[in-house]
Amino acid sequence: MNHNTPFIIVLSTVLLTSCGIVTKTYRQPETAVTDSLYREANKTDSTTLADTPWQQLFPDAMLQELIREGLANNPDLNSALERMKEANATLTQQTLSLLPSLNGAANASRINPSDNAAGMAKPAYNLFEGSFSASWELDIWGKLASKRKAALASYLRTEAAKRAVQTALIANIANNYYTLLALDEQLAITRQTVEIRAKDVESMKLLKASAIVNGAAVVQSQANLYSAEVSIPDLQQRIRETENALCVLTGKTPGQIERSTLAQQALPADLKTGVPGLLLKNRPDVQEAEFALRETFENINVARADFYPSLSITANGGLSSLTLSKFLDNSLFYSLVGGLTQPIFNNGQNVASLKIAKAQQQEAFNDFRKVLLTAGQEVSNALYAYQTAEAKDSSRTRQLTALKKSVEFTKELLQYSSATNYTDVLTSEQSLLSAQLSAVNDQLQKMQAVVELYRALGGGWK
Repeated sequence: MNHNTPFIIVLSTVLLTSCGIVTKTYRQPETAVTDSLYREANKTDSTTLADTPWQQLFPDAMLQELIREGLANNPDLNSALERMKEANATLTQQTLSLLPSLNGAANASRINPSDNAAGMAKPAYNLFEGSFSASWELDIWGKLASKRKAALASYLRTEAAKRAVQTALIANIANNYYTLLALDEQLAITRQTVEIRAKDVESMKLLKASAIVNGAAVVQSQANLYSAEVSIPDLQQRIRETENALCVLTGKTPGQIERSTLAQQALPADLKTGVPGLLLKNRPDVQEAEFALRETFENINVARADFYPSLSITANGGLSSLTLSKFLDNSLFYSLVGGLTQPIFNNGQNVASLKIAKAQQQEAFNDFRKVLLTAGQEVSNALYAYQTAEAKDSSRTRQLTALKKSVEFTKELLQYSSATNYTDVLTSEQSLLSAQLSAVNDQLQKMQAVVELYRALGGGWK
């Protein structure tokens, strides 16, 4: 048996077991998801709105075009893509660090020794060298592998962050688009109201001429007209601001937005939230937070490995000759060195690095748990916002029907009964306009609740 065999066996055993001793394997936190993460959670049905492609959830062709423009041109999304490239380059660096490094050099020198330095006169001479050097740090403790895993977690975190930006972008575009349609509808209602009240003013003038009403009724009808007119500029300003916001989201300069109408929009018939555990699979920000936690876990492995010796192998070799003609004849030189470096006194830096890494891991865990709890809150809020808006539908419809009849009745009574004055008409008309505008807000609330639920469940990136 070779005398080196026992040493080789021992070294191989150390190499195979050392990584498991120093570095640990990451496991997802056991407290990640509970069945009660959000209210109204279905513990058995895995069907979720998040699996619906955004093209199906938003069938409006003009809205789809805006979303496509946003995905192509939005500055925040493009910056997220660049961060992914940076993280991918770092991952490549850490992967290549596991391989030996190799360098080559070629030198030609003219050397003229000093007579005083040499002690006697020596002639000048030429020296020609060509050499290669290689070095390799053996990853016996898993330090380099942990650095690579940390870099991989960092890359995956940036990829999840990019998906989170995309999900939020689609939701913001849809919300602003629906707001724009609602403002258009409210502007149309207000303009129609202005037309009706302008006719009321003329009617009051005729009734005054017939001595049915007095001058106060005419003035009140005019004030009622102006109160509707004065709200139009505010609505137009909000429309312009919403259009500009959509332009920024889609990476364009401010301008007009092509759009359809509120009546043309369709909502999904059934809103499925799925089991709470799907948030880990579908929510990009939850995944981003977990990858950040995983990165800090691997950094702890690196900090632990810093306490143990590092083993490196360095090799040098090449050709050296005083004459170029004999450069390839018996000019070979080489050296092979194995080195073991053990930290002994490092000013407490390794201990401090380990404490920092552990503190960062706990901080990352707290952030991960907060993001998860926030996700559950957002799902619950969005679902209840939709249910609230839906619950108001029937009551709002009955309210509008009653107010329309009230306006008609008071106008008729004003012409035929002295017991009614224009204040009654004014009150009923103002109540009707307010209810009509509120009905549009109810519809907007329902549509935006669907968008927010879609985002909260993690839809929009698949």
